[in-house]
Amino acid sequence: MPTTPPATKPEADRAMLRPPAEAKYAEELAYLLSIDKHPKPFTWKLSPRVVRLFILGSQPGDKLDRPIVQKFFGDSGTVERAIVTLASDRGLLLIGDPGTGKSWLAELLAAAICGDSTKVVQGTAGTVEDHIKYSWNVAMVIAKGQSHESLIPSPLMASMKAGTLGRFEELTRCSSDVQDALISMLSEKYVAIPELDEDNIVFAEPGFNIIATANARDRGVNDLSSALKRRFNFVQIPIVKNQKTEREIVTFRTQELLARNSFSIDTPPALLDILLQTFADLREASTAETSEEGRLESALSTAEQICVLEDAILHGQFFGDTQLRPEVLARSLVGSLVRRMPEDVSILSKFWHAVVAKRAKEHGGGWKEFESGGIQALGISEKEAAASGKKAK
Repeated sequence: MPTTPPATKPEADRAMLRPPAEAKYAEELAYLLSIDKHPKPFTWKLSPRVVRLFILGSQPGDKLDRPIVQKFFGDSGTVERAIVTLASDRGLLLIGDPGTGKSWLAELLAAAICGDSTKVVQGTAGTVEDHIKYSWNVAMVIAKGQSHESLIPSPLMASMKAGTLGRFEELTRCSSDVQDALISMLSEKYVAIPELDEDNIVFAEPGFNIIATANARDRGVNDLSSALKRRFNFVQIPIVKNQKTEREIVTFRTQELLARNSFSIDTPPALLDILLQTFADLREASTAETSEEGRLESALSTAEQICVLEDAILHGQFFGDTQLRPEVLARSLVGSLVRRMPEDVSILSKFWHAVVAKRAKEHGGGWKEFESGGIQALGISEKEAAASGKKAK
């Protein structure tokens, strides 16, 4: 007997593992649209002033009927310059170290300005010009020849047609000749399609622009040409060094990530202090190190702290007593930061016995358990490194 397939949910009701910003904050965006009386450039959904409000959150002086949560914890001047750039004739290039929130800021900007942050090209060593401009539906080309119907526009070309923002992640990971495919989009604001005899130019609608991101650590991999640099405004996203701001970021993002599992947990302030202080000490040790071999491969970013904390909380929920424990936090930190065997194990082990042990002796409490958990995790890693070394021989 045939079984009846389960009824599918309407598209709007389907859960998404990671909804884009315009879906996650749809209620906020709708509210801001309803109260926005300020002038708007081009076809922007929100004015620059309200885009800033959406990203940086509301203050009591704004006198709004509902609070707007802060989503990006950074310098307000940086956000303002990014917004102004997108209202100009130049593209926006967000550049900074890994984990500084470049992609998140780009997504928030696109969500607030045009209501669509999903037109994205991910830059890799395998990205080709077709990914930036257009490609062809081979089956339709064989059947009917090259035409507008058989053309497959790239996300950036689609954003040109719609007059919205296109995003280009990790621009400097692409080869230079692929990068330069952006020049006509940013300068002439059109893309030619020489394969078509008629109507073979796609012009950008008002409101089109490009937000690109680039890793500061990738400099020298595929440097931008001078011609392309001139068509971008560079906005530097600095590493967060203020522990108060970093605490807010880690707490906010961890709570959002844990909400996917339908539970929340209050991180003990003392344990969050231990995590923040350990990363601060690791950064200081990395800065003082004169050789590259003596530094961890990890960027020691705020994003990595979030991953460590989320991992420790989930471990406690699924395999512990639902509490966040110092020793589990230490094991998560070691597991996240050890990437090279045995180099990172050696660096972390030296740090643990010199710095963490000292703090445990001075402060006791959670630091003692944190020290113990890290030593145990490093001991396991050392055995794995030794085992992998024997196999290599």
